[in-house]
Amino acid sequence: MFKNYFKTAFRNLKRNKTYAFINTLGLTVGIASCLLLFLVIRFESSFDNFHPKKNSIYRVGTEFHNQDGISYSENVSFPVAGGIRIDFPQIPEVAAIFNSGGQITVNNGNTQSNKFVEDNIYYAEPTFFSMFHFEWLNGTPTTSLKNPNNAVLTQATAEKYFGNWKDALGKTIVLNNKTPYTVTGILKNVPVNSDFPLKVVIPYTALANSRIKNNLTDWVSTFGGAGTFIVLPPGLSVQKFNADLRRFATKHKPAEYAKDSYILQPLTEIHYDDRFGTFSGHTFSHSLITALSLIGIFLIVIACVNFINLATAQAVNRSKEVGVRKVLGSNRKQLALQFLMETAIIVCAASGMAILIAEAVLPFLNKLLETQIHLNFIESPSLAVFVIITAIIVTLLSGSYPAVILSGFNPITALKSRISSEMAGGVSLRRGLVVLQFAIAHILIIGMILVVSQMNFFKNASLGFDKAAIINVPLINDSVNLTKLDFVRDRLKSNPDIQRVSFSYGSPSADNNWSSDFKYDHSAKTTDFSANLKWADPDYFKTFDLKFVAGRPYSASDTVREFVVNETLLKKLGVRNPQDAIGKEINFWDGSRVANIVGVVRDFNVNSLRRPLAPVVLSTWKRVYQTINIKIKPGTEKTVLPFIEKLWTTTYPDYVYDYHFLDETIENFYKQEDQLAQLYKIFAGIAIFISCLGLYGLVSFMAVQRTKEVGIRKVLGASVRNIIYLLSKEFTLLIILAFIISAPIAYYIMHEWLKNYAYQIPLSASIFLLAIGSSILIAWITVAHRAIQAALANPVTSLRSE
Repeated sequence: MFKNYFKTAFRNLKRNKTYAFINTLGLTVGIASCLLLFLVIRFESSFDNFHPKKNSIYRVGTEFHNQDGISYSENVSFPVAGGIRIDFPQIPEVAAIFNSGGQITVNNGNTQSNKFVEDNIYYAEPTFFSMFHFEWLNGTPTTSLKNPNNAVLTQATAEKYFGNWKDALGKTIVLNNKTPYTVTGILKNVPVNSDFPLKVVIPYTALANSRIKNNLTDWVSTFGGAGTFIVLPPGLSVQKFNADLRRFATKHKPAEYAKDSYILQPLTEIHYDDRFGTFSGHTFSHSLITALSLIGIFLIVIACVNFINLATAQAVNRSKEVGVRKVLGSNRKQLALQFLMETAIIVCAASGMAILIAEAVLPFLNKLLETQIHLNFIESPSLAVFVIITAIIVTLLSGSYPAVILSGFNPITALKSRISSEMAGGVSLRRGLVVLQFAIAHILIIGMILVVSQMNFFKNASLGFDKAAIINVPLINDSVNLTKLDFVRDRLKSNPDIQRVSFSYGSPSADNNWSSDFKYDHSAKTTDFSANLKWADPDYFKTFDLKFVAGRPYSASDTVREFVVNETLLKKLGVRNPQDAIGKEINFWDGSRVANIVGVVRDFNVNSLRRPLAPVVLSTWKRVYQTINIKIKPGTEKTVLPFIEKLWTTTYPDYVYDYHFLDETIENFYKQEDQLAQLYKIFAGIAIFISCLGLYGLVSFMAVQRTKEVGIRKVLGASVRNIIYLLSKEFTLLIILAFIISAPIAYYIMHEWLKNYAYQIPLSASIFLLAIGSSILIAWITVAHRAIQAALANPVTSLRSE
């Protein structure tokens, strides 16, 4: 019986090649898109799931309370881990970790050492590795991290340094040309789906001999990269321990900082909660996972709608076949199975081609999203299960309704050729399905236009400073290197293509911001907000073209002598006239850094445009400078960059030369939004493609069904324009109706998305007009060929054939 079903199905599909091709192509693209989205979602949902204790591990974060509300940080003060061990002996495991960057020097016995700049150097306690499951190729946490001069490398890092990871054991690496460490352990490469991108691991006890040794007992400051993790024992709830942590903060922090507390964040939420951060610098919110899931479902639904529309439209042509089969003894169940079998053959063919397309597209997707996703059915049986389940769902969703309609024809009516398109599934149904298709497509198009527009706004918005043609060169700020700054400045300025040179802690807008509260104008209390600190020389203002609204730049100095502030800081202090702030005192850290305000600059963005303007304090402090800011003439990069590199290698021969263009660094702030914009472009285009594919099929079917009507109209004087209008007006009205339905839904969704940004484009009518205009234009282009072909047909031939 099934063999007969297959034979008949193949014959019918062969007879209706256009119908089969359109349906197969639509389903192929829909299933391929759904499969790719599933791979992305599965990858992003798998981060750090390989740790056996994942459901019991929590990160201790910081909860800040200030006049702007509550904010969060993944970082804590250094003494937190030790304090938890003492105050909460019921916590079985506590681990501190500190992420830092630096230069690693490796000597393999050659005359010249190899130097590497690493961003993922971690100081970790041995308990970190009993808490988290990272595989060891050699060594153990207790032995390899026992002494402060030990170091552990990952396999890839060891091979990069020494050629073979086994040769690395016992060898010495030097951090920042100062501290030697002996390699005592090798970690297997950390899985790509982990937010702990370990490369070099140093014992946490080594911090006692580092530059930050004086900060290890500081309960006030929160240091970037400083994290604390605990294992919560059974029976102790998160809510209960969060309350304990609030009392813990009150006990250890000075009274004026007691409002800030600590809070637990589950390991299973770290990758998705963008209120905090990750060591990998990458988060993927639950809302984004939901959005991608819905897009995948939408694309499958659109493809299925195509199938249903074309299948029910084709029903008229197959009515006699149904009538003959019923007269010869076929029952409705057998006929329904026959039509479902045809659907299953198309879906299976589409699924096979979808897998091939997904495999071909994956390298592009990995490059776009910076992921390492693989399509491997042997290693991941869940992929095969997903494809099979998707194929079954698509078969039932696409084939059930047409099978019920076709198998339900009355044999006598069918044999008399009295089955009309209205009886075969109903014109109203097909209209409704077309509206559904384009409503979904409109939502994706509006979302795509808005996300792209928001990204263009980010790229073109004024940040309050000049970011063009500025090169940032990281500087190792030890005492010897800092003595060479004047020489470097003079040599750089000797190049006529270099316009400005400045030394600073960081750029005006950077991801390594330093913030602190302070006392203003001899106040006894510190401010209830933190100011962003910009340590820079006086040339900083001209290099970045910062504008003054009052006062002057501070004078040159190696230490803090004078302050410059921005307008937002004065607003938070309640100072309306910038001139009134000149001469007022600012006191940091109980007198550690005290000076008067000598100038006020216009506001500029120190963070991405997701966040509002921040209060800023600028001053000189040569000891912390770690960036050279070089303003060059546009278009001179090819000559200036080699000049800077040569100067660096001769002045700092022991350090690796590295550089970044500031505008590219700022663009990286919006990497995830840019990736999202690209995904929206791709999948909105696919939605329109599938929808128009179905539209073309329906117009083709209408042209055939209305051949006689078109011929009569032409004989009676209808023009080509009239015929084209006849065949396209209904679809135009349906697309407009779809837009009316989708516009408020899209408005709500995108309005909620825009709330994530302090700076946002307006949801103007132009965005929606562009969406409906482009949809109608694409639809007209789609149906134009078939409509024109029908309109130009010879009416004599049409009437004779009828």
